[in-house]
Amino acid sequence: MGSGELLPVGRRVAYWRGRRKLSQQVFADRLGKSKSWVDKVERGVRRLDKLSTLQEIARVLRIDAAALVGLDVEVVKPMNRGDGVDRIRAALSRYDIPLGKRVDRPVVPVDRMLRDVGYAWTTFQYARYPQVVDLVPDLLTHAQRTHAEAPVAGRVPLVEAYRITASVLVKLGDAELAWLAVDRAMLAATGDRELVAAAAVQLGQVLRALGRAREAKSALLAAAYRIAPPVVEHGTPAELSLCGALLVQAGLAAAQDGHEAAAGELFDEAAGMAERVGDGYDHHRTGFGPTAVDLARVAAAVEAGDAHAAVVRHERAIARSGWRWLPAEHRAAHLLDVARAYLHAGDAGNAARMVTEAERTAPAEIMYRPVARDILAEIARDPRAPTTVAQFVAMLGVG
Repeated sequence: MGSGELLPVGRRVAYWRGRRKLSQQVFADRLGKSKSWVDKVERGVRRLDKLSTLQEIARVLRIDAAALVGLDVEVVKPMNRGDGVDRIRAALSRYDIPLGKRVDRPVVPVDRMLRDVGYAWTTFQYARYPQVVDLVPDLLTHAQRTHAEAPVAGRVPLVEAYRITASVLVKLGDAELAWLAVDRAMLAATGDRELVAAAAVQLGQVLRALGRAREAKSALLAAAYRIAPPVVEHGTPAELSLCGALLVQAGLAAAQDGHEAAAGELFDEAAGMAERVGDGYDHHRTGFGPTAVDLARVAAAVEAGDAHAAVVRHERAIARSGWRWLPAEHRAAHLLDVARAYLHAGDAGNAARMVTEAERTAPAEIMYRPVARDILAEIARDPRAPTTVAQFVAMLGVG
């Protein structure tokens, strides 16, 4: 098509109609439209704003809908077995240290391990999931060896390595393998209340992903009240962040279990701690603060099927200055929650808008998360779906 990538959609329709040697009248007849409608589309007077119409035109022209929006896309496959996840599984399946196997490579010093774990967390928070998957197997291996060499100082990077592993596996939809990672984190953290609380944040995420909401709530509350300061006003930001993040997770578990009132009470308790911590901090990689609590209330409203409340709370939350301080991963995940809310309300247009915003914020959140594919598939099934999602539908092979 040469410079066709720069042409508007209507001109592309005209181009491919010409390639197929169809007159405007024949093309219109096959679409069940008028010749005038086709002429207006091709001249750009009439916009193609529905995905279903775009797909029907593509069907008649015998091309992929992506060609009509100027895209030459390669389908992105989900990151499941393979793509590095099997390497993570293999790393979690090795027992070199307890079996006393010989280590040929030098042990990574604790300070270097802490930097490596910090880099992995930052990569995750930027939603660069393929890179995290590449990092994790070696990170686990080195963290285990460092911990064996320095059992006290090496415990922190080991727990953090398991936490980041569990987090990325939940994102990729492999909650069962994530459970193994977080179980290791909890065992390694035993005896250190802050490390146990930090690992319990991921434990809550994993149990919720597995549909075990009641067990999640019980474990989360136990961990929260163990780390909670006797007097909230005297708590350190780290303690309050851990306790508050655990209460948020417990609230989400309660909402998942159908207990909206209990969820609200837990969010209220977390909100009191969040006000003391403030936005813009990331103690123990929790991202905890007032805005994070507001986003959790949105997710709970979505879980309860209250689309109106979810959207209203969303608009308030993103107006806060703390919204832009949250990691890209957190913001993009939230936008997918809001997309679900719009779908509950039967509003495919705004659901598509949220998906588009999420992709701009963190492309991998759309490309690799199973929940994003489910949302796009549901949007694509709606005859009123806008053409703005054509790129994602083609790229992910959904619809």
